[in-house]
This record gives sequence, structure tokens and C-alpha cells, in this order.
Amino acid sequence: MAGVKLVLLSLFVGYTVNYFYRSESMNPELVRGKRVLITGSSTGIGEQIAYEFAQMGAHIMLTARRHQRLQEVANQCLKLGAASADYVASDMGNLTSAQYVAQETVKKLGGLDYLVLNHIGGSASFGFFKGDMDPVVGSITINFLSYVQLTSTALRALQESQGSIVVMSSMSGRIGAPFTTSYCASKFALEGFYSSLRREFDLQKNNMSVTVAILGYIDTENAVKKVGNKVTMTASSKEDCAREVVKAAVLRRPELFYPYWGIKPIVLLRDWFPGLVAKFLDKFYILENIQ
Repeated sequence: MAGVKLVLLSLFVGYTVNYFYRSESMNPELVRGKRVLITGSSTGIGEQIAYEFAQMGAHIMLTARRHQRLQEVANQCLKLGAASADYVASDMGNLTSAQYVAQETVKKLGGLDYLVLNHIGGSASFGFFKGDMDPVVGSITINFLSYVQLTSTALRALQESQGSIVVMSSMSGRIGAPFTTSYCASKFALEGFYSSLRREFDLQKNNMSVTVAILGYIDTENAVKKVGNKVTMTASSKEDCAREVVKAAVLRRPELFYPYWGIKPIVLLRDWFPGLVAKFLDKFYILENIQ
């Protein structure tokens, strides 16, 4: 009974905090002229995040693998009002390439205020783990180690500007999900590293912020293509998601849950009723379409 009361209290507190956060206003002038690096920004959430920052007059640096798409997104950023928009193509499976992206950004922009880590990659398919180590290594390299490499290289510039690091995580970084073992491993690693880093910043009183975005199923092209016929969940809007991520970053919140009511209650309940939560989540999978 005491456990149920604590869960209900947590949900009430969560509702109150979420209501306060959503009603809190963001002044676009806080972003004007700021220097922003966004990884994985040729499509999906990263592309939409770039457009949100562009509309507020930021200097935008994009990075992904496809030159043509990056050029198209950069052009659109300028049309939306970006102070400047540039890009550097990179493969985040190569840590030297990730290091180069951060170095070039700081060099071209003269510093850095926002480091938005959004890219995702790896060769792992959505299916049962069959013992192959290559997808595990690839996922950890792209979805975790390259994040740390970018952070390490940009750290001095971020310290000088008292800037912000924004990290795209997932509910799969809080609750282990089947069929995505390598992806889950990388997201759990991100959560551990950046929550630890945030506490170090707080203890050093250096006025830097770390925002971790815990995201659900978003209607990006890659996500829908990969799992659209394997789950019964409804995908949330990538545009709304990007808007909430940027707002959380500018307001320097430690965490963002999106969609809030699709994730936060489940994360809270997991600690008290892990078996029940697992059974509830398992009902969303279409097993006959998963190998």
C-alpha cells in the first residue's frame, strides 16, 4: 500500500512539474547569435532542431554523412532566419572524424554555445540478439563513444561560453527493451555518462548545463521504416519533439520526457512493478514480424 501511495505521489509531482515546465516561456532573444552544433541534422529530429534554432537567429553548424542533404538543410536554415548556416560531412563511426567535426565547428564559429548530440547509427537490425558482436561494437561506437568524443573535443569551448550539452536518449535508456539490445546498451551508457557529467558541472559550479531528452517513438523516416510494422505504438511528431527539445535546452532543464505521458509514468512505475511494466510494454510488439 505504501508503494502505491509513493507511485501516486510521484505521478502527482510529475504532473505538477510538467505543467510548470510546459507553461514556462522561452525568450527567443536568449538564442539569437548563439553558436550551435547539431549532429545527425540532415533529417528527422536533428533537421527539425536546426530549423527551431534557425528561426531564433542562431549560428548553425550541421553534420551528418550526406553532403547534398546537409546543403539543403543549411539553405533552409538561412531562409528561416539563421545568422549563418554551414555544415561538415562526417561519419560518426570514425572517432577521428567526430573529433574533426567539433574542431571545425569551434574554428569556424569562434566558439560553441550549444552542442546537440542527436545522431544514431549502427548495423543492428530490429530483432533477436543472435550473438554477433559487430553490431554491438558499431552501436557503442556511433551512439555512445562518438558522443563522448565530440563532448571531449568541444569541452573547453563550452566551458568558456558556459554553454549547454543536449543529448538525445530514449526510454530504451531507462528500461531495457527487447529486439534492440545494442541500441539499449548505448543509450544506458549515455544516461550514465551525461548524468555523471552534469553532477560534476554542478559541483564545480561552472554554470554549464546538460539536458538529456528521453524520447519515445517519433515519426522520423528511419524509425518508421525500421519498426513501423513491428510495433502497434503511435509515433509522435518529430516537429513537436524538436520544439520541446530546444525549449528544454534553452531553459537549461536537466531532463525532458517526450511524449511526457507516454514515458514518464512508465519509468516511475518500473521501479515498483517491473514485471507488470514489462508485460504491458511487450503487448506493443507484433512478434510475427520480428526475426
